[in-house]
Amino acid sequence: MIVAERKPIAEIMEMVGPRKKMLVVGCGACVTVCMAGGEREAEILATTLELAFRNEGKQFLWDCVERQCETEFVEPLRDKVRASAGVLSMGCGVGVQTLAAVFPESAVFPALNTHFMGRPVEQGLWAETCAGCGTCILSKTGGICPIARCSKSLLNGPCGGSVNGRCEVDPEHIECAWQLIYDRLEAWDALDLMDEIMPPKDWSTSAHGGVRRVFREDVVL
Repeated sequence: MIVAERKPIAEIMEMVGPRKKMLVVGCGACVTVCMAGGEREAEILATTLELAFRNEGKQFLWDCVERQCETEFVEPLRDKVRASAGVLSMGCGVGVQTLAAVFPESAVFPALNTHFMGRPVEQGLWAETCAGCGTCILSKTGGICPIARCSKSLLNGPCGGSVNGRCEVDPEHIECAWQLIYDRLEAWDALDLMDEIMPPKDWSTSAHGGVRRVFREDVVL
């Protein structure tokens, strides 16, 4: 899932600027799960802004769609968007850009900071587990991604900074990804995979290599 958190209220207020009527749009997908931009958070933000601008006569409406990243789910907002001077998106960066593309005549602003793709570890804690690099090697690393989970993104580890299974970058909070990979492969009886030397990472398949698009011929209408 995509993990995000709300921007500081002062930064959001600066985006609002002189606009008198704004629409706050939540998203019912990932940002709802990480409690950053769902229906509840959209209502809270709208109320908070109403109070913050109470002496300026500004109005903040709110709504929440199932998924902001898909045109069909945001299209029903058209009338509310037209009636507003701008939109505060509580979706991830993809949701913000979807709203901006569907409603190009409207000012659309991000109310969240999008951090990474990760998984819930415990209540209120999410860990980055996938960097979306475009060339998945999890079959060779025991289902543990060294690109995202190794502080140095090493493909052939561990480095000399791994001590007692902890990473030198932050021993208290970060486990050595390659120690985890070793332990997992040992459980799979597949330690021979550790002997394979992986070539340098081909970053052309990732965001580092430019704008990426995924095309599936089998699902094109």
